[in-house]
Amino acid sequence: MAAVVEGLEPEAAAAEDAVETTVDAGPLLVGGNRLSFDLHPGGCRRLLHLCAQQLPQLLQVEFLRLSTHEDPQLLEATLARVPWCLPRLRSLVLKGGQCRDALGACLRGALTTLPAGLSGLARLAHLDLSFNSLETLPGCVPQMRGLDALLLSHNCLSELPEALGALPGLTFLAVTHNRLQTLPTALGALSTLQRLDLSKNLLDTLPPEIGGLGSLSELNLASNRLQSLPASLAGLRSLRLLLLHSNLLASVPAGLARLPLLTRLDLRDNQLREVPPELLDAPFVRLQGNPLGEVSADPPSPPGSLTRRPRFLLSFPVTPRGCSVTLACGARLQFPAGATATPITIRYRLLPPEPGLVPLGPHDALLSGVLELQPHGVAFQQDVGLWLLFVPPRARRFREVVVRTRTDDSWGDLETHLEEEAPTRLWAHCQVPHFSWFLVVSRPVSNACLVTPEGTLLCSSGHPGVKVTFPPGATEEPRRISMQVVHMAGRELRALLGEPGAAVSPLLCLSQSGPPSFLRPVTVQLPLPSGTTGLSLDRACLHLLYWAPPAATWDDITAQVVLELTHLYARFQVTHFSWYWLWYTTKTCVGGLARKAWERLRLHRVNLIALQRRRDPEQVLLQCLPRNKVDGTLQRLLERYRGPEPSDTVEMFEGEKFFAAFERGIDVDADRPDCVDGRVCFVFYSHLKNVKEVYVTTTLDREAQAVRGQVSFYRGTVPVEVPEEAEAARRRKGADALWMATLPIKLPRLRGSEGQGRRASLSLAPLNLGDAETGFLTQSNLLSVAGRLGPDWPAVALHLGMPYRELQRIRHEFRDDLDGQIRHMLFSWAERQAGQPGAVGLLVQALEQSDRQDVAEEVRAVLELGRHKYQDGIRRTGLASEDPAVPGPSPPQSQEPAQA
Repeated sequence: MAAVVEGLEPEAAAAEDAVETTVDAGPLLVGGNRLSFDLHPGGCRRLLHLCAQQLPQLLQVEFLRLSTHEDPQLLEATLARVPWCLPRLRSLVLKGGQCRDALGACLRGALTTLPAGLSGLARLAHLDLSFNSLETLPGCVPQMRGLDALLLSHNCLSELPEALGALPGLTFLAVTHNRLQTLPTALGALSTLQRLDLSKNLLDTLPPEIGGLGSLSELNLASNRLQSLPASLAGLRSLRLLLLHSNLLASVPAGLARLPLLTRLDLRDNQLREVPPELLDAPFVRLQGNPLGEVSADPPSPPGSLTRRPRFLLSFPVTPRGCSVTLACGARLQFPAGATATPITIRYRLLPPEPGLVPLGPHDALLSGVLELQPHGVAFQQDVGLWLLFVPPRARRFREVVVRTRTDDSWGDLETHLEEEAPTRLWAHCQVPHFSWFLVVSRPVSNACLVTPEGTLLCSSGHPGVKVTFPPGATEEPRRISMQVVHMAGRELRALLGEPGAAVSPLLCLSQSGPPSFLRPVTVQLPLPSGTTGLSLDRACLHLLYWAPPAATWDDITAQVVLELTHLYARFQVTHFSWYWLWYTTKTCVGGLARKAWERLRLHRVNLIALQRRRDPEQVLLQCLPRNKVDGTLQRLLERYRGPEPSDTVEMFEGEKFFAAFERGIDVDADRPDCVDGRVCFVFYSHLKNVKEVYVTTTLDREAQAVRGQVSFYRGTVPVEVPEEAEAARRRKGADALWMATLPIKLPRLRGSEGQGRRASLSLAPLNLGDAETGFLTQSNLLSVAGRLGPDWPAVALHLGMPYRELQRIRHEFRDDLDGQIRHMLFSWAERQAGQPGAVGLLVQALEQSDRQDVAEEVRAVLELGRHKYQDGIRRTGLASEDPAVPGPSPPQSQEPAQA
C-alpha cells in the first residue's frame, strides 16, 4: 500500500489509507471496475496521481464518477488524461450539484467545456454532464459515436448543435432545466432514440422533423412555452407517454388520438379551449386546468339567488359518440354513446355557496360548492354519469351523502353512490337525465315509498323500530312519502333540562306529495324514550310533541291522540304528516324545551380566529372553524401567521350569515364583492373552510406608534349601523345579541425609512390600470390579488408575458420573501401597463390560464362593482346621457380612479 500512496498530498494519502485495499485489488476500485471521486473534495488530484502511477488495474476501469466542483484548470487537465489512463471507459459521470447554497439549492459545477481528446473514448456509452455551467455543447460530444445515453440537465444551454444528429446509437437524451428556445432539425435523425426529456425549457415551437423519431416511446415537453404542435407528432407510432402539461397550447393535433401504443397524454394547465372529440373519448388524456370554453352570457338565475356571482362559463363539446370529461372544479362527466342525437356544447361553472342558492333542510350539511351545468332542462336520450368530489364528514352514523339538484322550480335528491378516491376524498356518483345546478349534501338517512290506494308499510333503515302503516283506502291517488329519523344524545338532553331521568325518542320527520291529509288514519310507531319501557314508565311523564313548519313552537298533542304502548314502542294514529317526538320528563311546559333541544341538535360549536401574516401584518386571515378542527388548523397556520388565541366557543347554524367588522382605526384596504361598507360577509358551513384573507389599512400615523385595533364578529347580514366599539355590543349582550367575539389586530410601528420604502415599493402614481368600459383596478385591488396568488405567481407572470429571466431575477432579489416576489412581479407589470387599454383583460386571462379561476372571478366581480359605482356617480352629478345607449363621460386619466 505504501508504494501506491507515495508522493500523494497529505489529505489524499489519508483518503487512500482509509481504503483498505491492496495493490492487487486496485486502489479505490469498487466492484473491480469502478472509480468514484465525487463524494469528497480533491478528486481530480487523486485521479491524476493514480494516472501518474500507471497502474495496470486502471485498464479495467469502466465507470468513472468525478465531481466538477473543482478548480477549472485542474478539472480540464484531469479530463485530458482520462482517455490515456482509462481507455476502456463505458460510463463517465461529471456532475455538479454535490454542494448547496444557504437556501439548500444545488450549486452548478465549474465545467464549461470538455477537452477534444475525450472523443477518443471509443467504448463510452453513458455521459452525464448534469448540474454544470455548459452554455454550448462541447464539440467532442457529437463525435462519441458509441453514446447510448446523454444527460445534460440543469445547465445553461440555449441551443443544441445540428451535429447531435450524428449519434447513431443514442437511446436516451435528457436536457431538462436549461434555456433551450429552439431544437435542431437534425434531432429527427436519431432513429434509435427511445426517451427524450426536454421539460422546463423555453421552447415555443417544435421542428416538424421531430416526427421522424420512429423508436421514441417517451417524450416530455412539459413546462415550456409551446403554443402549437406539429402535425408530424402523429407519426410517432412507438410513443407510449407524451407529457405536454404547463405550456401555452391552444390546440393539439387530432392525430394524437390515433397513436396505437399511447397510454398517457398529459395536457393539463394549457390554454385549450377545444379538444378533438377523439381525445375527449380517450381515458388516458388529462385535461385539468384548461379553459375549454369562452366567456358566455349570464344565464337566468334560480329564484332567490344572489346577483354577485361569476358571469363566465367554461365549455366543451360533446358528440353523439359520447365522451368522458374531467373538469378542473372537481367533477367528472361520462356521456354514453347516443346521449345526444346531435353535437352539443356543454357549459359549466362552480358557484360559491350562498344561502339564496343552497337549499338545505334543518338537519342537512353542505359538502361542496354549487356546480352549474348548461344547457338547463335539455333532456338527454341516455342518463349522463356525474361524479362530484367532496371531503367526507366525520359523523356518518345515521346519515347519508346525496347529490341535490334543481328540477323545474323545486330541489330534489338523486340516487347517489359513493366511490373512494382516498381515505379523505370521496366521489358522489349519480345519473342525471338533464342539466341544472348540483351540490353534495349530508342528510339524515331518508326512506321513501309510493303509497297506493291498496296501502303499504314504510320502515326506517336507520332505526328499524320506526314504522308507518298506511291502511287500504288512505289515499285515492298514489302519493310519495319521505321519512327521516334524527337521533339526539341523551347526555345533551339531560344537560339541557338538568334532569337525570329525562329521555327522548328519535325525532321523526314525515313529508308527502299531494293533498295534506289522508282519507283514513295512518299508524305511526316510535320507539319509547331510551331507558323506559311500556310496563314501567309513568304515563304522566310521557309527551308526544308535534311541529308543523314553519311554526315557531312545538305543540304537546298527548291529550289529542290515543297512545298505544307496548314493551318497547308507542303507536298512535294521524291524518296528516309533520314532525313527531316522544319525550319522557317531569317538566310540564315541554314545548319550549323541545324548541331549545331541537336548536341544540342543529347548532355547531365553533371558534373564530384572526391571524396576521408574519411577513406582512397587513394581511389578515379570518376563519370560522368547528371546535374540533381548531387545534389542527392552527398548527398548520402558525408557521406563517401569528395572532391571538381563538375566540370563546360560540354556536352557529349551518348556513348562518355573519360578518367581520374592523374597528379602532383599522379598515379593509379594498372594496371586495363580499364586503359591504368595510364589513366582510361570511356564510358558515360546517364542512367547508369558511376562510377569507383581507388586506387592512389605517388612517392613523404608524410612524408615530403602532396601531392597536380589533376585529369583531357579528351575526346576520350587515345592518345599517354597526356599533363602533365591541364593548357597547357586549354590554347589550342578551339571548339575541348580534355580537359574537372580538379579537385584537396590531399593525406594528413603521420606522421612517421602512414607511417610505413601503410606500415607494407599492406606489403606482397614478395607477390607471383599466378603462371606463372594462373597469379599473386600484393599488388596493392589486394588493388583494397578490395576497391570493401564493406559489402560482410564476405561472401568472409567464402568461402576462414577463420574460423568464425577469422571474429569475425577482426570485433572487426576494429569495426569502414569497410575498415580496408576488408583489414586485405584479406591481412592476402594472407600472408598465398603466394607461394601456386591455391591461385588466390581460390580467384576468392570465389568471384563468394559470388555473386560478377563483382569483379571476374575484377580479371580475370587483370590476363590475366599480362600473356600477362609476355609473351611479355620473348619474348623481347629472352627467349621465338621457339616451341609455350613449355612455357617460370617461373619468380623466390624470386623476386617481374610484376604488372598485
